[in-house]
Amino acid sequence: MQVSIQEFKSHLSKYVNEAQTGSSIELTSHRKVVAKLIGVAPNNGTGVHQLLALGVATWQGGKPVGASIKLNTHSQSISAMVLQDRR
Repeated sequence: MQVSIQEFKSHLSKYVNEAQTGSSIELTSHRKVVAKLIGVAPNNGTGVHQLLALGVATWQGGKPVGASIKLNTHSQSISAMVLQDRR
């Protein structure tokens, strides 16, 4: 569907609702398409949230396992290793 920018501004919520339902709206200026409005698919949860929802993972609100690991401070710094690697 093509809509002029003026019409789009006048009925913004109507066209945003149409885009959310799957319609693609092309905005025109002087009868030339200058932009396209498309809806965003609903977020069904990704990553950790999806794993928690599926029951694959659990979380009691604490720090993740391994968070208490300390790095060896007696070794060479990262910046020094990078500089050495560049030679």
